[in-house]
Amino acid sequence: MALTLKDTFFISHGSPTLSIDESLPARHFLQSWKDKVFCQTPKSILVISGHWDTSFPAVNIVQRNDTIYDFYGFPDRMYKLKYPAPGAPELALRVKELLMESGFKRVDEDRKRGLDHGAWVPLMLMYPEADIPVCQLSVQSKRDGNYHYNLGKALAPLKDEGVLIIGSGSATHNLRALANLGGNVVPWASEFDTWLKDALLQGRYEDVNSFQEKAPHAKMAHPWPDHFYPLHVAVGAAGENANAKLIHHSWDLGALSYASYQFTSTS
Repeated sequence: MALTLKDTFFISHGSPTLSIDESLPARHFLQSWKDKVFCQTPKSILVISGHWDTSFPAVNIVQRNDTIYDFYGFPDRMYKLKYPAPGAPELALRVKELLMESGFKRVDEDRKRGLDHGAWVPLMLMYPEADIPVCQLSVQSKRDGNYHYNLGKALAPLKDEGVLIIGSGSATHNLRALANLGGNVVPWASEFDTWLKDALLQGRYEDVNSFQEKAPHAKMAHPWPDHFYPLHVAVGAAGENANAKLIHHSWDLGALSYASYQFTSTS
């Protein structure tokens, strides 16, 4: 019988330097994943990353995941890191099936793509053995929060099939606003981040789905929504009355929140 999971997660993966920078608290949080956060071993992992943005939902169908270095101008050793996790072709086709059954008329198959750094950097810290099959699902940044919530809702049955669903993005993501402020945080980022925490912990998921109208400084926190929509997928997959829990919180470069959340199904 397949392992049944109650939880989905949203991870703020921040900067690619998370892969090497020991000074980042979020790195240590992710390294403690199996001991302190989630001790069950999933059958496979589905990652919805803000770094794969397509017009229609797409899944990667591969036997072995290549490591994609989709970042530029970073230290050389980051381009030597590998995360050769097995692919999860059966999961990919199951994701496609569930989405199409739920009214998503087109789901594309990418038979070459590996894992972008929104997937492999956190997974390298969480599951360093790289022995759990991983599939990626793309976001559609031209759609809205409700669309991605419904995308997640369609995927909810996967939890009963032993699949760990992880949205990987960023609680705030305005790269042009990043600066070394000596540990201080700019007010707009703090206000958006606090609004998000309160809305999630109070179960105001409809407000989160409509964050562009409801949240303070939404356009400043997310000039483009690609890194926020993985959150909506994780919430939708957890179920309607899921309980949210803040499982990590730290800041970097004055405006980059590493806030990460666990969503536990109540049904």
